[in-house]
This record gives sequence, C-alpha cells and structure tokens, in this order.
Amino acid sequence: MSSQDLETSPQESKTPPEHSQTEEAVLKAKPGALAEGAETASRQIARATGIVMFAFILTSLVGVAHQVVITDAFGTSAALDSFNAANRITELLFNLVAGGALGSAFIPIFTGFLTRDDKRGAWRLASGVVNIVFLVLIAVSVLAWIFAPWIVKNGLYALTADSNIGQLDVTVRLLRIMLPTVVIFGISGLVMGMLNAHRSFLIPALAPAMYSLSIIFGTLALPKNWGVDRLAVGVLIGAGGHLLLQLPSLFRLPERAYYAAVGLKDKAVRQVLKLMLPRLIGAGVVQLNFVANTIIALSLGEGAASAVVLAFTLMMMPQRAIAQSAGIASLPTLSAQAELGQYAQMRATIAKILRGMILLALPASAGLILLRVPLVRVLYERGEFSPESTRLVAWALLWYAAGLVGHSLVEVLSRAFYALHDTRTPVIIGVGAMSLNIALSFLLAAWFRSIGWMPHGGLALANSAATGLESLLLLELLRRRLQGMEGRRILHGTAAALAASALMSLAVFGWLALLPDDGGITALLGGMGIGVLAYALALKLLRVPELDSILTLVQRKLHLKKRRI
Repeated sequence: MSSQDLETSPQESKTPPEHSQTEEAVLKAKPGALAEGAETASRQIARATGIVMFAFILTSLVGVAHQVVITDAFGTSAALDSFNAANRITELLFNLVAGGALGSAFIPIFTGFLTRDDKRGAWRLASGVVNIVFLVLIAVSVLAWIFAPWIVKNGLYALTADSNIGQLDVTVRLLRIMLPTVVIFGISGLVMGMLNAHRSFLIPALAPAMYSLSIIFGTLALPKNWGVDRLAVGVLIGAGGHLLLQLPSLFRLPERAYYAAVGLKDKAVRQVLKLMLPRLIGAGVVQLNFVANTIIALSLGEGAASAVVLAFTLMMMPQRAIAQSAGIASLPTLSAQAELGQYAQMRATIAKILRGMILLALPASAGLILLRVPLVRVLYERGEFSPESTRLVAWALLWYAAGLVGHSLVEVLSRAFYALHDTRTPVIIGVGAMSLNIALSFLLAAWFRSIGWMPHGGLALANSAATGLESLLLLELLRRRLQGMEGRRILHGTAAALAASALMSLAVFGWLALLPDDGGITALLGGMGIGVLAYALALKLLRVPELDSILTLVQRKLHLKKRRI
C-alpha cells in the first residue's frame, strides 16, 4: 500500500472485490495456495491465542486475588463505591484518547508498515502517535484534576439524592490520586500495540498482573488508617508496573527508533487520527454508558454500584480468556491479510475464530449462570463481604453472564472492521447499542423494582441485551462487507455448542440438586469438573473437529515429553 492509499478513508475502502489482484496472482501461481495461506494464518492465530489465553488465565487468577483482598477489606461499602466511581472516570479519560487509537487505528496502520518492511515508517508513526497521545492525556488529566469536584458532584452523583458531602469528598480525593494513571496507561497501551504488531503477545498479556499485584500490595501493605486511599495508591503503582514490565521487550524490537519531532505533519499519523476520530466517539459512548450505569447504580442503594462492578469483572474473566485473547492475537494477522488484499483468507480466518469462540463462550455462559452463587461465595464471602453482598453480586452476575457470547463476538468482529481500516461501521453500531443500553438500564431497573426484584440486575440485563444485538448487527454487516462468512460452518458449530451446553447444564444442575445448599467449594469445584467432562463428552459424541484437534495436540506434546525423557 502506498502513502496515497494510507489517505483512503474508511468509507472509500469499504467494499473489497471478490478476489483482489493479489489473490488472483496467488491462485494462478499455486492451486490451493489460498487455502494453505488461510490454514497457516489460522495456526499462527491459534498459537498466539493460546499464549495470550494462558497469560490471561494467570492474570485473571491474580485479578481474582486482588478482588478477594479488596472485598475482604471493604465489602460492598460506600467507600468501595467511591473508589469504583472515581476509577470509572479515569477509565473514561483513557479510553477516550489512547484506547481508541490502540485498538482501531494504530495497530492496523503500524502493521501495514511492517508488512511492507518499512521499519522507519512504522517507528515514525509510533513516535508521532506517542507524542500526540502523551500531550493530550497530560492536558486532559490536568483539566480533570482542576474540575474534579464538579465532575463528581454533577456527574457521578447527579441522580443520588441522599449522597453526603463526606462521600463526595472521598470520591474527589481518589480521582485526583489516580489521574496520573491516565497518562501512564495511555503510553503503556501503545507500547502493548507495538509489541502485538511484532507478534509479541506474552509480556503484554501479563502486564495486567502487575496492576493487580500492586492493588494487593496497596491494600495489605500500606497503613490501614489510609482507608480506601491505599487502593488508589495501589492503582497508581500498578499503572507504573504495567508500563515498566513491557519496556524491556520494546527495547529489544529490531530497528527500533524514536523521532521526537514527528507529529501532525506526518501523513500516517494523520491517518491514524482520521481512523481514530469515529472510534473516539464510540469509545466515549461506551464509557459514558459505564458511567451512566455507575450513576444509576449509586442511586439504587449502598452496595449496588460495587455489586455491578464485581459481577461485570467476573463475567469479563472468561471473556478475556476466550475473546480478548483471540481478538488481540488475530488483529495483526487480519490487518496483514487486509493489507495484501487476501479477503477470502480473511473470511476463512474469521469464520474459524468465531466458531471456536462460540464453542467456548456458550458453555462458559451456562456455567456462570448455574454456579454464580458458589463462585461469589467462595471467592469473596469473608471479612466485610457478607451473605447479603453475595446475594447482590450473584444477582447481577446472572444477567451479565447471559451476555457473555455477545461480548465475545463483538471483541473479534469489531477488530475485523479495524483491520479493514473501517472504524466507522463498528462505531455507529456501538453508539446505537450503548444508547439502547442506557435507555434499557432505566427501564429495566424500574421494572425489576416494580416486580420485587433487586433493581441493579436490570442494569446487567440491559448490557447483555444491547451487546447481543450489537454482535448480530456487526456479524451481518461484516458478512456483507466480505461477501460471505462461511455461515454454514459457524451455524454448525453454534448448534453443536448449544446441544453440548444443554447436556452440560443438566449435569451441573443435577449435581447442585444433590447438595444440601447451592454454595461452597464442593459445589463450585464439583460443578466445574462435571460440567467440563459433560461438555467434552457431548462434543466427542457430536464429532466436533476442534475437540479432536485439541486432543491430537495434547497427545503430540505428551509424546514429545516422553521422547525427551
């Protein structure tokens, strides 16, 4: 792609031909080359996904530990509500600037330079984006620090009639402590994108563990008379650890260079900003949706906001392992395929990712729904976290878990559009979905209250419903964009996952029915073990090829180990 091509707008590049010139040349040169290329790309993505998934599982375990420590110290108290509210604002500021650049614009363009072996152009682009993001985040953070009291009083607590001055002051103080993390995470996120584009996935995926470990350190090691402030200090330390862990890997990248003078005059930097602009709107709506949910939850009584955050975090654990790992691992490959015009390979790659993701997300969703009470009880019910806290979190988790498949699909489908340099389509769909989410949040919370249900569950259901609709629309639009999506293959995988998940659910439900209560370590571990075995058996009976591939891979690994011994 030439520099002129870099200036093509997302709309102008919207409809690829059925076969590009690059694809035709490949097909003429070697019959079956297209299928082999798609299979090679799939293997690369599968290997990278496995690495990222392994790292995400480790970081999720550390994340669970940090949530256990937090809930033990603070339960679902007003102080933790203040921390979660302040943390939501810092996430909003980060995602408005760096988050949009990383996922939607920077990695595809940066990968394009690397695909053309233009290292100097790649690092000029990286330098320009870092320079601009750094300056913008500094300015945004300073303004947020100055206007923090107004943001908290007229934003987060606007709907909370019974909020007291003390809680407002605590939230303002926590927000100001954590604002430097906006700048640090902005740079760290871009470093993560540079490493991912070079197919370096392990260290970036482990970086969130530094964040969680620092929160654990802040909660346990800092003076208890600091109260909830020690959480905010832990977040600040964690942001630094997130960046520092990745820097050695960055410094080892080949032909790495930094250009301090590069900025808006660079064409590639302007292209990133051009692609980033629609994504900023979408990221803003998504984050405002989270803020709106926090505002609504703060008005639903003490503990509701913390319960929603904890439940969403639990739902995101399998989502990160299943979908974010696939999304992160696939974006560089999909970007390279789009850069070379290999749209048929791209269709095959996306279809294979979606099929595998659905086979994992459906049983995970069913498992979270069935085992939500023992999961929350085993992880959190101690110290300040009471049985009532368990009831609050498990109720929200029930409705969030129903949306796990939708969240997983959006993670990969949106990245497919980004690889095509189209940030507009997923943003338009995302804005509509998140607007629907906010409207449903008010409606469903009021409806839940009117029928005697805990109203914060309505917030979770609204999120699941809106995200599910978003995933279906993105799938249909991408199918039209790529002129096909191997839909029959995806449907067969979905049908197999539904049938196997139904069998698994019956087995887990039967297990829980045999126990005297629905909570405890026995219920959780037994349910997980029975569920995995039942699901694997069902997939074997249905002759799902992905299971055979996994078993073959395990056998090969064991055979190699025996030979080495």
